[in-house]
Amino acid sequence: MKTFSLKTLITLSWLAIVLLATAVQAQPALESYVQEGLKSNQVLQQKSISLQQAQQSLQIARTYFLPSVTLLGDYTSGEGGRSIAIPIGDLLNPVYTSLNQMTNSDAFPHVENVKQNFFPRNFYDARVRTSMPIINTDLYLNRTIQSQQVMMKEFEVELYKRELVLNIKEAYYNYLSAVAAVGIYESGLGLVNKNVAINESLLRNGKSLPANYLRSKSEAERVKSELNSAQNKVVNAKKYFNFLLNKDLDAPIDATADDLQEAAIADTTTSTLRLREELQMIQTARAINQSSLRMNRLSRVPKVNAFIDLGSQASNWQVNHDSRYYLVGVNLSLPLFQGFRNNMNIRQSKLEIQKTEFNLQNTTRQLQLSVSIARNNLHTTIQNYAASQEQLKSAQSYFNLIDKGYQQGVNTLIEFLDARNQLTASQLQQSLRLFEMLTAQARLERETASYTL
Repeated sequence: MKTFSLKTLITLSWLAIVLLATAVQAQPALESYVQEGLKSNQVLQQKSISLQQAQQSLQIARTYFLPSVTLLGDYTSGEGGRSIAIPIGDLLNPVYTSLNQMTNSDAFPHVENVKQNFFPRNFYDARVRTSMPIINTDLYLNRTIQSQQVMMKEFEVELYKRELVLNIKEAYYNYLSAVAAVGIYESGLGLVNKNVAINESLLRNGKSLPANYLRSKSEAERVKSELNSAQNKVVNAKKYFNFLLNKDLDAPIDATADDLQEAAIADTTTSTLRLREELQMIQTARAINQSSLRMNRLSRVPKVNAFIDLGSQASNWQVNHDSRYYLVGVNLSLPLFQGFRNNMNIRQSKLEIQKTEFNLQNTTRQLQLSVSIARNNLHTTIQNYAASQEQLKSAQSYFNLIDKGYQQGVNTLIEFLDARNQLTASQLQQSLRLFEMLTAQARLERETASYTL
């Protein structure tokens, strides 16, 4: 087989990258499937619901800044228990007696002493309370944290979208690879069956040995077995691909040759790691921890709330001018001592921030490594594909020579079968290298977050 120098392989790889960088967009069927998967994938729909829940939590956090209006009502009635004696009769009756004597009348009747229980009897208090926070740092920081939680969910959705795009592309390429393998085995089976028919005819005419016929028949059965395995891979690849798209598992897949450009490879490493959702999620987690730390530090700030009550209270369900009232007030809450819990929470938040910093640094290095590996794999697959094309040309030329010689009686059956096997293996290798190259392109696209969602 023809060999290539290192300089030649590098030239071929960069030629494929530079000259055909825009051809990757020439896959309308695959792009259509990607968009369909982004709309219909069930896991993605679940994550979208989680995002909507986070957005609702943010809306709830914002409502705490608005006034709240509440209708309150109390009814109490009781007897017994503690009481207070008010000696009104002992105090007033002597005076009333003197006045009656002086006026020679009964204008001032005697009164009884009063015994008043502490429990009210048949008493109601109905009011509408309007309250509003004036100073409350927890509300501001809670709104900030909820907003950051929404960002976190958005990054989670974007992260899964990128993984889904990669999975769809890999599944599509695996399906096309399996379909191509079936075509190669069918072509090989046609050659073998033709050889069986020739040997059978020669055997009937006494110009061939039974061993040649049996050997070609055995080879035909072996190729049939490989074809069955390839067809099974096609079925399984189709089911998995349709599963990702949330479609019927046996739905047909558009695999037209025009949708696949063999040299559609571009080095999409211009994007920076800052676009990776993994890093943005860690940075958002760090911001949430910083907000929690600030909340703990501001816990000593007093909380002030104002309220106003408009209502009516009286006994025996009376409602009149005297029963109506309003009450205005301000509440102040200032923690003085809580067993040093707040200091411990502050230290805990600082430790969480340190953990997040280490996680950010480690993840950044891991992603840099992944990008470097993906880029190297892409360049390697480009070189391997170029070599497989040359290998296929050589195998095809070799098979044509052996086949011609076999028909003329120059070459043996073993040489014919060996040449046929080499041709089939080269075809499979060329197909495999092609889809390895396309898959490597998809992985590099994923690692650099260069796909536009």
